[in-house]
Amino acid sequence: MAPNFYFELQHVEKYTGARAGVFHTPHGDILTPVYMPVGTQATVKGMLPKDLKEAGSSIILSNTYHLYMRPGDELIKRAGGLHKFMNWDGPILTDSGGFQVFSLSKLNKITDEGVYFNSHVDGSRHLFSPEKSVAIQENLGSDIIMAFDQCSEYGYTHSQAQEAMELTSRWLERCAAAKTRDDQALFPIVQGNFYKDLRGESLKRCLPYVKDGIAIGGLSVGEPKPLMYEMLDYLKPILPEGVPRYLMGVGSPDCLIEGVMRGIDMFDCVLATRVARNGTAFTSKGKVVVRNGVYKEDFTPLDEKCNCYCCKNYTKAYLRHLINVGEMLSGMLLSMHNITFLHKLMSDIREAIFADSLTEFAKQFYSEYGE
Repeated sequence: MAPNFYFELQHVEKYTGARAGVFHTPHGDILTPVYMPVGTQATVKGMLPKDLKEAGSSIILSNTYHLYMRPGDELIKRAGGLHKFMNWDGPILTDSGGFQVFSLSKLNKITDEGVYFNSHVDGSRHLFSPEKSVAIQENLGSDIIMAFDQCSEYGYTHSQAQEAMELTSRWLERCAAAKTRDDQALFPIVQGNFYKDLRGESLKRCLPYVKDGIAIGGLSVGEPKPLMYEMLDYLKPILPEGVPRYLMGVGSPDCLIEGVMRGIDMFDCVLATRVARNGTAFTSKGKVVVRNGVYKEDFTPLDEKCNCYCCKNYTKAYLRHLINVGEMLSGMLLSMHNITFLHKLMSDIREAIFADSLTEFAKQFYSEYGE
């Protein structure tokens, strides 16, 4: 590992192989397994940094593509880096921008050099290469940076997925060569779509670059959940043990539990804040769609078991009123609750790992949550 990073594996659950650890970084320690809220454009939507800390957040994500487009990585560098710019003194992970380049932009051309594309903001022409992605992330100053990769879509043929995997492998070598900062950890990304031979080959090609952590990309992209779990089951025994394992873009309560049981340490997803803005809350008894009429005169909190600011001070009836009149406070309060709920879930999972009782915990959770 780089001198500024150290992963301490504290316990492996006896029955599932789930892991509990501490990832030491320049901006603080991260207890794993961990859910990471997503602050795409240098803010977690609807959440103040102090509220994130109160909710239990130890690390947040930001997005290389979006920050490159607006306000620009050079501006953020002049501001003192992303931590100072957004007033977050904990660890930050930035993705490579690869997923957004492929999903949001009008592509012109994919070559070994990189990806030529038109901006989704103003149509301007740009090139994202491995070197460019690393340079942007170094300007941003995040603690964990991601290798530039091609995320292949669910439904790709074997040959299409192999081509994308091989391109990702060539780009990884260039990302590692371009990296100059010792205070940043570079995570390679395992690709290969839903073909086990390609996933295995991708992992093999990643291993020489696994110094501080490894990520699994290209899952949770529209496939049935059992298919994702099958791929994680395949990867579990061959993933490196001495570094954090990060499953990208996964954050529903059931997927967090299932991912941890398959040896994953880190997760991120926009789901918690996205569904909050639409009036949906995660609770210990399942999802609650607060905008529904059944809650019009429900003067109980969202979740009797939750100790967040929202649950301690407001009722479902009040939250429903805010949502139905379009008040921004509704999304803020529900985001606060959902993020708190997921952090508490991860904390409970961590305790269950130390107690070698994760399977029993999962059964109990599902019996109440309903998934």
